[in-house]
Amino acid sequence: MINSAASIRKLLKHGEHIKLECKKSENKLPNSVWATYSAFANTYGGTILLGVEENAGSFEIVGVRDADKLCKELWSTLNNAQKVSLNLLTDNDVQIIDVDGKNIIEINVPQASCNQKPIFINGNWNTGAYKRRHEGDYRCSDIELRMMFRDANEAGNDGQFIEFYTMDDIDLPTLARYRQRFQNENPSHIWNDLSDKEFLRQLGGYIYNRQQKTEGLTLAGLLMFGKGLAIRERFNNFRMDFIDKSHLIGDERYSDRLTYDGTWENNLYNFVRLVTPKLVSDLPKPFKLEGMQRIDDTPLHKAVREAFTNSIIHADFLINGILKVEKFDDGFTFTNPGLLKLPLQQIYLGGESKARNLHIQIMFRMIGLGENIGSGFPSILRAWHNEHWDKPQLTEQAELFQVKLRLNVNIDTKNVQKDDSNDVTKNVTKNVTKNVTKERLTVIVKLLSENDELTAEKMAETIGVTLRTIRRDLSVLRQQGIIERIGGKTYGKWKVNKTQDL
Repeated sequence: MINSAASIRKLLKHGEHIKLECKKSENKLPNSVWATYSAFANTYGGTILLGVEENAGSFEIVGVRDADKLCKELWSTLNNAQKVSLNLLTDNDVQIIDVDGKNIIEINVPQASCNQKPIFINGNWNTGAYKRRHEGDYRCSDIELRMMFRDANEAGNDGQFIEFYTMDDIDLPTLARYRQRFQNENPSHIWNDLSDKEFLRQLGGYIYNRQQKTEGLTLAGLLMFGKGLAIRERFNNFRMDFIDKSHLIGDERYSDRLTYDGTWENNLYNFVRLVTPKLVSDLPKPFKLEGMQRIDDTPLHKAVREAFTNSIIHADFLINGILKVEKFDDGFTFTNPGLLKLPLQQIYLGGESKARNLHIQIMFRMIGLGENIGSGFPSILRAWHNEHWDKPQLTEQAELFQVKLRLNVNIDTKNVQKDDSNDVTKNVTKNVTKNVTKERLTVIVKLLSENDELTAEKMAETIGVTLRTIRRDLSVLRQQGIIERIGGKTYGKWKVNKTQDL
């Protein structure tokens, strides 16, 4: 809320934008104010100033002649259901402000909640719902309207019945892997003894319609555990893609990729299962070994997994789009189809969650993936803050119908005290670059000391990195003379020469 002449003058210097609209309105309330009201409510909220005239890109305060009359007209129309579908304003949202002896009316329109949208005018949601882009109001497209109506459903999107899809469309090996992990996390759970169909039903992946006497998979069940072909047939508008653009050599475009290439069943659980180890492989970790078991979970690993699962549970799988995960030397990017259901500020504060895919969220949480409701994004912020890295950037790309989260591992100098900034910068840089490699090299040498016939594939599996990374590390160790290969690739052995140079 502006509430002062000085702040209004300052605001007008930047002109109209996505959250500010100015209208002359000297004598009467312009009809166009209602399209702007709808647009602000359906987008990010905004301020309407009545009594301000635009002239060749500049704005002049002309005032309104009878502010009280216009305010009464405003309130009367807001409470007329034939004109406005819902009044979002309170008394404090409408103010009369004196600027140089001229009255202007400030109207602060809040962003409507997801279960209130779409806000429309003239009694017709099909033609009377607007959204805001830049400094203009535009009628909502059919896609935008359908998205808003789906988001208004408190039960989410993924519980709906998918007609003609049955247990025959479930990839049983995928479901078996999930059930094994479920049992490991919940060894005494009563669902462990259920049949596959009944197990899916309890998770929300399978449904019986008693009234229509039909049964089959839900959207959640098919997407999480379905056969790739069945998913592609039903959701030909959607795909999953992981691209590793870290550790590039020469003109390489990427060092690793997982996409629709026929080598794996393209369901969400497999995507998470296969991609997660690749994502976290280069994060700083304590490399503790108990036998051949790696113990290396940290808040950073949990934060990256949280970002990954968040992109899935908040995705809108019913629009054209891609669930994309990208890894770089300096961070990660997660992109999902759909728009934000909560205001950006509320997401950063935490404490509230509006997942589109509540059943998928439960499926992940039952195997230890995903924080409690409303705490997921703050846990990511906290992990990045503790490392003194740049604040995670969550952005909504409305015209592309997608949301993007960028996690940088660059040092945020504003987040470091001046007295210890040099030490912290040195330590963080060391952790992000040298120590990750040095500690991994140390573990490789230790493993080879214990088993000189260990394969690169087994080392990659044990340490949790890609085969490409292990081969690169072995090359470094051989160049430094720390290890050497005795005999051929198939029947040879490793020899450890020295460890003090690590």
